[in-house]
Amino acid sequence: MELPPYNLSKPSRAYRNHLISFSINCLHLTATRHDETRHQASRLALLRGRARRGERQISLPSSLSLSSSSGSRRLIRSKKEKEKEKEMEMLVIDHYIVGTFLASLLGVVLLYVLRRRNGDVRAKFPREDGDYVATSDASPCDSGNHDCPPENGFGAADVIIVGAGVAGAALAHTLGKDGRRVHVIERDLTEPDRIVGELLQPGGYLKLIELGLEDCVEEIDAQRVLGYAMFIDGKNTRLLYPLGKFHSDVAGRSFHNGRFIQRMRGKAATLPNVRLEQGTVTSLIEENGTIKGVHYKTKAGQELEAFAPLTIVCDGCFSNLRRSLCKPKVDVPSHFVGLALENCELPFANYGHVILANPSPILFYPISSTEVRCLVDVPGQKLPSIANGEMAKYLKSVVAPQIPPQLHDAFIAEIEKGNIRTMPNRSMPADPQPTPGALLLGDAFNMRHPITGGGMTVALSDIVILRDLLKPLHNLHDATALCRHLESFYTLRKPTASTINTLAGALYKVFCASPDEARKEMREACFDYLSLGEVFSNGPIALLSGLNPRPLSLVLNFFAVAIYGVGRLLLPVPSPKRLWIGARLILAASGIIFPIVRAEGVRQMFFPRTIPSFYRAPSSDN
Repeated sequence: MELPPYNLSKPSRAYRNHLISFSINCLHLTATRHDETRHQASRLALLRGRARRGERQISLPSSLSLSSSSGSRRLIRSKKEKEKEKEMEMLVIDHYIVGTFLASLLGVVLLYVLRRRNGDVRAKFPREDGDYVATSDASPCDSGNHDCPPENGFGAADVIIVGAGVAGAALAHTLGKDGRRVHVIERDLTEPDRIVGELLQPGGYLKLIELGLEDCVEEIDAQRVLGYAMFIDGKNTRLLYPLGKFHSDVAGRSFHNGRFIQRMRGKAATLPNVRLEQGTVTSLIEENGTIKGVHYKTKAGQELEAFAPLTIVCDGCFSNLRRSLCKPKVDVPSHFVGLALENCELPFANYGHVILANPSPILFYPISSTEVRCLVDVPGQKLPSIANGEMAKYLKSVVAPQIPPQLHDAFIAEIEKGNIRTMPNRSMPADPQPTPGALLLGDAFNMRHPITGGGMTVALSDIVILRDLLKPLHNLHDATALCRHLESFYTLRKPTASTINTLAGALYKVFCASPDEARKEMREACFDYLSLGEVFSNGPIALLSGLNPRPLSLVLNFFAVAIYGVGRLLLPVPSPKRLWIGARLILAASGIIFPIVRAEGVRQMFFPRTIPSFYRAPSSDN
């Protein structure tokens, strides 16, 4: 009985049944041969008994009597036959023992192999209720091999993503599209309702296209943003994004943050190897300095563990996991007070509006075809109380007189409704502690003031870099080698991220009102410089939009504004006072930008090629 060829890649249930039947047939055949052998031995024993009785009791006729010599020869033959019979019995018994042993051993081995393989190929499929459903028909793919197709199944995760905001949802789709098995754990999978993360710069939109997620800004009533309009002391100017060399579809986008996130979550969930689960991650699982997975609590309150060779934490600005993966230095320079104005039109359609008000900027931009988001920056860490009406009084008396007339009535109406929300504006330079098995991403890792709307651009740019670094790696299980390789992520992201971070911090300080004469001149010089347009505004706006995030260009443009401010002071006729203010203006500009650059890292920002990890690449055997 021959064993049919066995396909190791897809063992079927019928094939396993066939193997079991083969093993039972072997055992049955051995038992049948044993019965025949026993029957033969019994017949030999019966003949030998009859022969012995014949010698003692049977009397032969005289005509057939044997001579004494023939009788002796017969006795000799009888002894030889007895010896042969004994040898045959021993041989039969030996064959029976060996055959039984071999058949039993073969059966045990086959059963063990079947049980072992059945256990290896059991995969887990997500059900609608979020639990796993086991099946034995999945392909036995190694969890480190992302080239193996998932075949509608979800096995052990290659990557755990903590958080499904903009960064987490985009990363889940990106890694899932590359064949990784991704387990996303999000605290709340319902649609978020936030007042920030609503303006995507053109540079971020280009990254969205690169990730194949550009359709996520469709069907959510997103609005095209073509540039900025700036207002100061009754004057205004428009600044267009430099989009001449790009496709006509490339522009900024503004939208409801929650709708955008839900679109990305939905797209990630369509991939069979991506699982989204609602739960709260309470801690990381660490073993000998390596992150192995996470402890989390499900929506039903059940405490579970999840394991993967790589855990990526992107649980937002309020992350409770970042302390074990970086050295957080969070600063809160101000708060945003948010209002959603209805049934009003902006002075310039399809533009973001920046009012250089006193004491700090006010932002307006469309978030749908019928709504305009208003963000009022309130400096400091203490806000007027909303409960006792102090906030409403502040907005009416201090802010309302400074906003454009077209928006005034809608602004007051929204205050009267009481729909006032607040959000702390946090900044935190990236200061990672490379940890085997884990990585930080998004606002959990790096934050900047949201006045420039650069957060999503940085997050999407980081995802593109991370995707390109992970794509050549087939095996993620060597935590130490993976950590060493991903150190290059922190270096490669620095030029883009640091440029956007530094610009946000510097512009916020320039745009805030100040009693200092030098700071006042710097603010007015910035507005006048950008109002010149063309080459004067294209450089700064290219930086602001994420289209040209180059650190050297940032520093040159920043000091070009400062020098322009000094020139304004010295013309037409310089005076000692003006010279003194001009010198202080240069010092003020240096005092604004250089501390931010130092916090970001001078070498990483301007000279990344001098860092060894910049050239680190995956080894060929991975």
